[in-house]
Amino acid sequence: MQVKNWNVRPMNKENAVRIAEQTGIPFFLAMMLDIRGFHTPEEALALLQGNDTLSDPYLLPDMERAVTRLREAIDNFEKIAVYGDYDADGVTATSMLFSYLQTCGADVLYYIPEREGEGYGMNLGAVEKLAAQGVRLIVTVDNGISSHRETLRAKELGMDVIITDHHRPQSTLPEAVAVVDAWRKDSYCPYREFSGVGVAFQLMMALEMEDGDPQSLLENYADLAAIGTIGDVVPLTGENRMLVKAGLKLLQEPEREGLRALLADASMQGRVMTAVNVAFTLVPRINATGRMGSPSRAVSLLTSEDAEEAASLAADICEDNDRRRAAEVEIMEKVVEQLQKEPERLLDRVLVVDGEGWHHGVIGIVAARLVERYGKPCMVISVTGNEAKGSGRSVEGFSLFDAVDSCAPLLTKYGGHLMAAGLSLPAENVALFRQKINEFAAQQSEMPIPSITLDCKLNPEALRVDMPEALEMLEPFGEGNPPPLFGLYHMKLEEITPVGGGKHLRLTFRKKDAVVHCMKFGTTAEDFPYRIGDEMDLAVSLDAREFRGEKQLSVLIRECRPSNSDFPALLRQQRLYEQFRRGEGFRYGEGQQLLPSREDFAQVYRSLRQWGSWRGPEMFLWYRLGLPQLHMGKLLVMLDVMEERGLILRNGKDEGFSIHLAPVQGKVDLTASPILESLTREMKKEGA
Repeated sequence: MQVKNWNVRPMNKENAVRIAEQTGIPFFLAMMLDIRGFHTPEEALALLQGNDTLSDPYLLPDMERAVTRLREAIDNFEKIAVYGDYDADGVTATSMLFSYLQTCGADVLYYIPEREGEGYGMNLGAVEKLAAQGVRLIVTVDNGISSHRETLRAKELGMDVIITDHHRPQSTLPEAVAVVDAWRKDSYCPYREFSGVGVAFQLMMALEMEDGDPQSLLENYADLAAIGTIGDVVPLTGENRMLVKAGLKLLQEPEREGLRALLADASMQGRVMTAVNVAFTLVPRINATGRMGSPSRAVSLLTSEDAEEAASLAADICEDNDRRRAAEVEIMEKVVEQLQKEPERLLDRVLVVDGEGWHHGVIGIVAARLVERYGKPCMVISVTGNEAKGSGRSVEGFSLFDAVDSCAPLLTKYGGHLMAAGLSLPAENVALFRQKINEFAAQQSEMPIPSITLDCKLNPEALRVDMPEALEMLEPFGEGNPPPLFGLYHMKLEEITPVGGGKHLRLTFRKKDAVVHCMKFGTTAEDFPYRIGDEMDLAVSLDAREFRGEKQLSVLIRECRPSNSDFPALLRQQRLYEQFRRGEGFRYGEGQQLLPSREDFAQVYRSLRQWGSWRGPEMFLWYRLGLPQLHMGKLLVMLDVMEERGLILRNGKDEGFSIHLAPVQGKVDLTASPILESLTREMKKEGA
């Protein structure tokens, strides 16, 4: 059971009433708008009516230089190369700008580096290859802001470079004809949170301003801009929100042959397109081409005008996605197996796992899965011969880039930001890297606790079928504007019904006179650790489904926990146990909290003997024991001691955790436990 802190957004009911009265919108929607930061009737209406316009692209640095050089290249029929990236943002930006320049009569080609062999961004080999093809102007999209050497090499070979990027610049900029990046220190543009495709769209707007209508570009290219913006997980606010809203309309009935074919293969034809289902269907498939093969095929798909060609390319890309998922599952299984064989790794503050020949294209996804599962920053490293490459993800409040940066002497290459990082290093340094990154984490005052944010708590008696329709007004949902999540607290579990062949659960809850039916997808009855009669808190989303011609409210459980339990406190107690097991010692008084008494052992052993066995997370075992005064760290020490002294058998960790009583002959002396002796020694050292 993943332990998370539940935060509830602040709400002003009186202000929500004022917004509802002055705008005429339903109170529930007015309440949600106030919660999401739209505190005046004017702000609320502006969001709902979507009357904003895209800002002046010439407010971006170097935009005029970029447009002047591009127009010169178009007029003189110079060969232009659009240089992109292999993820959904880079692929859509490449496809969009390439297509647009073709309509302008340009002599244009595109280039996307291979993830394996070339890596992210510009590289010298590609620059030289483009020069040999007669390219005179390179325009980067979604990359280039750090390409100093490559830009200089292009200049030596007689090529100019225009850089359009959305990543943070370093202290110096590449010596390009133009560097268009909203994050430059000299930028005065009103909106900065663009993805790479968003900056490329701004360039197209600037090119169009002299003779055309820049807003009309939305009618032709917003679909690609939306996919890239969603795929890069930038905030869906401001101008990004406008691009995505316009793009979702086009995606509802796409004109591009490639998108039609891709939606058909994803079984999305005819379904309402939202930012969420784009993120879970189109984006992974486009990303898969870069992860599993040649990303240029995705550009071919998105620019194809031939239905047969598009169908063939879409089928290949969906096969890539299937292979990506299979590779992800395989690596995840190997990681879990590794952690079961070496459970001491789970004591680390930063989880580092490594394996031979793991596919580089999916290790980042696996790292994200591990963070979700274990609640710790994770780095997944693939070793090939003498070289190793890693990709990591973090939890809010822990800078993974700073942690990796502290290990720089061990690395050959690295980069990233607060929540994600990538690196390369000699294979012989992997073990030392694990040690050093955890030493960095040990210097932090306290590792952050993963959290979820609820928009508000709801009274189950107030649930209505029209609520999801009101929430649709807040679309599109994504980064910066997440799908609404609500809290239902102190709900008594009354019924557990397996559905979908046992893969999912329909759960019935009661609170006073209100009865609520909920769905818990992807959970079997065997894996569901709650029992009839348990009182639970639920984090839920709301949807409306049609059944027999009538709309019905669907309540979907995203997270759940036992009511009245301070799980963040339990996690801190668990971390004290991990500190002891790592041999780090204690501050005064801490060791005493972990030292179990004879009665503590007796109570826990009696419960295990009564149940016969236990299956489920250790944190949930604490809850089921019903001993609120029992320190979580102390329970973990007791389990270690009982296993050490042959009283119990334990298998696995986390979701696969199970306990069975071992056959015992005679009395077992728990006081002879080396673990307890070690704990006592540490307490004496610290004077506990």
